[in-house]
Amino acid sequence: MTVKAKMLKLLEQHENELISGEAAAAELNCTRAAIWKAVKSLREEGYTIEAGPNKGYVLRGGSRLSEEGIRLYLDHPDVPVKIYRELDSTNRAAKEAAFSGEAGHGALILARRQKSGRGRRGRSFYSPENAGLYMSIVLRPDRTLKEGLLITTAAATAVCRAVKKICGIDLGIKWVNDLYFHNKKVCGILTEAVTDFESGNIEFAVVGIGLNLYMPEDGFPEDIQETAGALFENRNDAEHINCSILVAEIVNQLLMEVETPGLSREYTENNIIPENMIVITDGQCTREAYAESIAPDGRLLVREQDGSETLLSYGEVSVRRKSDQG
Repeated sequence: MTVKAKMLKLLEQHENELISGEAAAAELNCTRAAIWKAVKSLREEGYTIEAGPNKGYVLRGGSRLSEEGIRLYLDHPDVPVKIYRELDSTNRAAKEAAFSGEAGHGALILARRQKSGRGRRGRSFYSPENAGLYMSIVLRPDRTLKEGLLITTAAATAVCRAVKKICGIDLGIKWVNDLYFHNKKVCGILTEAVTDFESGNIEFAVVGIGLNLYMPEDGFPEDIQETAGALFENRNDAEHINCSILVAEIVNQLLMEVETPGLSREYTENNIIPENMIVITDGQCTREAYAESIAPDGRLLVREQDGSETLLSYGEVSVRRKSDQG
């Protein structure tokens, strides 16, 4: 572990407490010059570290996101972690890195802002700066394309667990890949896979996760104002949340979940779709059906209006509004 990483860990353990340069140097077994250099580098990454002559250093609270901070809390800290100020799409950057061989299993790419964030079915994902976490994780799972849906369900489960653990917030899952809080969508997941045509095995998958932490300063665009939400109303409400820890926990939970066979119990228990009348959108066509349950492979079992049953592996679904139910 580098001096910078050790210093960050020490500061976080004593957040809002004064630590003298002399005490830090003794604790980390290095020079005070090395401590000063580490603090300077951490400040450049966005950490608020106050200091004064002969007073020491104080890490102030608030949202922080840095490669060093994320790596501190990863179960597998040797994987590549890259944070960009701006990207067209983290999924696109992650796929390029995976194709080139730069990104192995668990590699992580984040952007503070996306110009062309992508959702399912060719939709865009609004990704302004200082409002959310926009990340993509590269996976090289031992799975076939038929099992690909379980990667998306694993990602939804991972985000739910991480948000509950770090933020204390329970999220609902809308099959197959959206997460809801107070009846508003706060997270979208896009899974893209490259497969071997002959064997059907997945060579690698990229899981893109967009999580709305705070309401954007200028609000959401008009077309999603009624449906989009955030975990917190503003940044001040989330001063106790360390974004680096939240990101690391999402990655840790995803890597653990993707290695666990089958569909997680949390995915089915937290799903808001089963036992509801739903509207299914497939291309330009829509129809109504009753959502029975989530199948073991992640597909949605629905009862059609003629009484027949169908297993959905894709498509857009939404709970039918009570006002529309006659």
